[in-house]
Amino acid sequence: MKREKLILVTNDDGIEAKGLESLIKVVREFGKVIVVAPEKSRSGMSHAITMKYPLRIETVKKEEGLEIYSCNGTPVDCVKLALHQLLDGKPDMLVSGINHGSNASVSVVYSGTMAAAIEGGINKVPSIGFSLLDYSAEADFNTAGIYVRRIMKKVFMNGIQKGICLNVNIPVGKEDELKGIKICRQTDGYWQEEFDKRIDPGKREYYWLTGYFNNSEPLADDTDEWALLNKFVSVVPIQIDFTSYSRMEELKKWKF
Repeated sequence: MKREKLILVTNDDGIEAKGLESLIKVVREFGKVIVVAPEKSRSGMSHAITMKYPLRIETVKKEEGLEIYSCNGTPVDCVKLALHQLLDGKPDMLVSGINHGSNASVSVVYSGTMAAAIEGGINKVPSIGFSLLDYSAEADFNTAGIYVRRIMKKVFMNGIQKGICLNVNIPVGKEDELKGIKICRQTDGYWQEEFDKRIDPGKREYYWLTGYFNNSEPLADDTDEWALLNKFVSVVPIQIDFTSYSRMEELKKWKF
């Protein structure tokens, strides 16, 4: 008898995020679902792990085909605890999201959503991070769900190469407003950080991080930022191995 597929779900916006709720609805079509998500928003945590205080897991819901747990740690903590404590074996797939806001270009470095997917990839689990370009807590995820379903089907059919996970970003719009899926590379860009300096009632300085994204190659048409601007869903294969192989021979010539 063929075993039912097991899908691990997490996010960085927290257990109560609408994007997580929308993702769960789609993922349940593929098999049994285990959700382990942060108890509150952990956006921008990147690949942070918790080492200085105890991690705790609370049961939120258990029903046929679905178990939901909250964790007081980071998205990567959630994945680690799920893989090494909650599950009897590896899941057939890990999906993270649906994030409220873009994780295209260099944002993948800061993203807790993508860090969770990368952690899945490190543990040899086919993993996908999904993001919608809408930061609103009440964002409409209906169209995003269509593409989540489509991409998950393809991954189950074809698999993902070891050491690779997928970074999927979805523009805002109705299904007939989007042009389809485009396989892209990561845009060369950066966040220009600015800090809003303020004074609290105790006369002490504090700062709010602000800034804007700077696209270093706005005319390149093979990037995720271009795809999203032109109403395509962008899919970027993310390599877990950070090694710059093209620079290795050059460095060998330095004769340290």
